[in-house]
Amino acid sequence: MSTHESLRAVVAVPLSEEHCRLIERLEPRLELVRDARLTHPMRGPADWSGDPAHVRTDDEQRAFDEMVDSADALFGIPDVEPAALARTVAANPRLRWVMTTAAGGGGQVKAAGLDPADLERVQFTTSAGVHGGPLAEFAVFGVLAGAKDLPRLADDQAARRWPDRWEMRQIDEMTVLVVGLGGIGSECARRFHALGAQVWGTTRTGAPVEGVDRLVPLDDLASAVAEVDAIVVTLPGTDQTHHLIGAEVFAAVKPGVIVANVGRGTVIDEEALLAALDDGRVGFAALDVFEVEPLPSASPLWSHPRVLVSPHTAALSSKEEERIARRFAENATRLLDGQPLRAVVDTVEFY
Repeated sequence: MSTHESLRAVVAVPLSEEHCRLIERLEPRLELVRDARLTHPMRGPADWSGDPAHVRTDDEQRAFDEMVDSADALFGIPDVEPAALARTVAANPRLRWVMTTAAGGGGQVKAAGLDPADLERVQFTTSAGVHGGPLAEFAVFGVLAGAKDLPRLADDQAARRWPDRWEMRQIDEMTVLVVGLGGIGSECARRFHALGAQVWGTTRTGAPVEGVDRLVPLDDLASAVAEVDAIVVTLPGTDQTHHLIGAEVFAAVKPGVIVANVGRGTVIDEEALLAALDDGRVGFAALDVFEVEPLPSASPLWSHPRVLVSPHTAALSSKEEERIARRFAENATRLLDGQPLRAVVDTVEFY
């Protein structure tokens, strides 16, 4: 049952006219306000912060702020800048919903430093789950690269060396532990299960998840890693997950375990990971995210022979903008109909 007749939503980040019209078709009750002249142009797919070389004049900045401050809801954090979010939340008492374009948008909301009253007044949602498919593919790719010893194959090819035959690991003989069974983790579980792996997954709730053969309470993480062949990290970066995969966990792993991270870089203690790579406890690591991004040029991860570095790009897809536009329209419908929104930010832990 509809509880609101309309909703004034402002597009606060670059979004094509095609996708604006898609939102309007999916939820006609929305008044979708946009002005492409006032948002920084995208440099490539899903470049939500836009070209930093594009600078607004004073008049344009004033017009942009006025447009953003007229919203009941925002598509995106303005310029993907926490300070800009804090400004408009303070300036616009009618604002009641903001959707971040990042799956891990909770960190941006936390960085805005909003007070409890504002966090109570404004709902924040993220695009969590939208990136699940592409990230799950990277996780599968990373575990396969470790199972087939991609570094050894690349070395032999570079040296034009035909070595004695050696055995590769098979996914359908492996147990894969997915750390975190949210939108990304659930996609990972489904795909590894389809490949024949035994899939374990950490859980807080104990609720069953498709493709997961065994649910592991998070408190049992250190004991579980002793029995698995690969660990796939999908957790967001929060105070509670910071360095969750650290020295204690690496001390307990089965020697040669494969690690893939498609969550947030801060979940893995990189110093502890490097020590585990050096002594063989970790056989291979495929990392799309890092504690500090861009990864500093001095980081030993760049040159480690058993590490695959991906510059936080595994989720990038030309379909991302459409998926996020559809998510926004879906949540707008839920808001207008008085239904719970999807992917709401926990404003205590900010994920």
